[in-house]
Amino acid sequence: MIPVRGYDGRTVAVLGLGRSGLTAARALRAGGAEPVVWDDSLEGRARGMSEGYTLRDLTKPDAFSDVAALIVSPGIPHLYPTPNPVVAAAFAAGVPVDNDIGLFFQSFAAPDWDQLEVVPRVIAVTGSNGKSTTSALIHHCLLEAGKPSQLAGNIGRGVLDIDPPGEEAFVVLELSSYQTELARALTPDVAVFTNLTLDHLDRHAGLGGYFAAKRRLFAEGGPDRAVIGVDEAEGRFLAGQLAEGPTDLRVIRVSAQHKLTGPGWSVHAHKGFLSETRKGKQVASIDLRPIRGLPGRHNHQNACAAFAALRAVGLSPRIIAQGFASFGGLPHRSQIVAERDGVTYVNDSKATNVDSAAQALQAFAKIRWIAGGLGKDGGIAALEPHLGAVAKAYLIGHSAPDFALQLGETPYSICETMERAVALAAAEAQSGDTVLLAPAAASFDQYPNFEKRGDDFMAIVARLDAVPDPGA
Repeated sequence: MIPVRGYDGRTVAVLGLGRSGLTAARALRAGGAEPVVWDDSLEGRARGMSEGYTLRDLTKPDAFSDVAALIVSPGIPHLYPTPNPVVAAAFAAGVPVDNDIGLFFQSFAAPDWDQLEVVPRVIAVTGSNGKSTTSALIHHCLLEAGKPSQLAGNIGRGVLDIDPPGEEAFVVLELSSYQTELARALTPDVAVFTNLTLDHLDRHAGLGGYFAAKRRLFAEGGPDRAVIGVDEAEGRFLAGQLAEGPTDLRVIRVSAQHKLTGPGWSVHAHKGFLSETRKGKQVASIDLRPIRGLPGRHNHQNACAAFAALRAVGLSPRIIAQGFASFGGLPHRSQIVAERDGVTYVNDSKATNVDSAAQALQAFAKIRWIAGGLGKDGGIAALEPHLGAVAKAYLIGHSAPDFALQLGETPYSICETMERAVALAAAEAQSGDTVLLAPAAASFDQYPNFEKRGDDFMAIVARLDAVPDPGA
């Protein structure tokens, strides 16, 4: 655990008692603070009481009279679409509002660091898509290189729950916009921006607010190195703001769509080959095509971002290539789960919107596509340009009839359930086909979350020989 520094003997309020809230309360107490906690739900308050914390109804008048700071869980809005009443009360009382990410960066440096030859470093990854894979890939390569590393934040452990790092250690953080927008301290050594697509717009009052939340990691933190995906206008803007000029090697530009040239430092992927250029010369390359854990252009973008971050902390291209080759991918994200009779089965249950589904549809050839669930605004109409590789769609869940109307000339079957969809796709697939679960929809009509949906897909694939004939 990372004990929180700066609040010894002071009262600190914690709002929201999920994973991050309870971990923050523990770390505050470990640092000598006196946490008082609150949650809107009875279950949350029961969790707080079970750990011996003092409950304080933060909605009551004068609740903040002796409070030094309010620590808020990421899901609680503090500005848009409307501030949580407790957060609004804290602001009205002049009480600083922070989150566990801010506490982490405030408290990360330990008093004994002056005895270390190489102090621990933090690599922080944000962006709309690919940040989980990028973070996990960086962490994996560091471990493969023999470097102590911990993975935390929006993936892995809570940031304050990690072990205090030692000599030459790394902490790799995946950070969402909810986490970066409020943290009062953001000081990574290397910061990574993967990309920006339409997401969380209500929470941030539009795309500009969403980008501003991501940008704080770079503008507030001043990292030693910034790895910036420049395939969107926002990334190009951010790289331009951070760099002192075209030769500024503190900014590493990354692309999976364009060859990057110029006198600076860049990493790009083209036709499956990753290239690193510096001062106008290529200095390294990796053939990404045979790496099974990184299929498709979207994963090649993730590989470029991870490669750049790893190069920024001193790993050699050869060591990074070895780490890439042994990376198995993340569950539910273009995860190859089986091969039977020449047919590959891929679980991309995390593809809950059209943007992520489009990436998956471009990653494979000859696709038997399982899609559907609880559709989002617009359905799958935007996927029409990406259906060329789809031999047939197998539609499940609440939105199956609506999705069928948006498929154009693409053949389809309305299967309703995952079991029938997998069975029918498997029965009709030919050698060389890929049966791809990329739902382009939320899971909540049939499953509690996308993980359970992916688990069901994998379980059905695993017992294919026992699945009844779908035509019976």
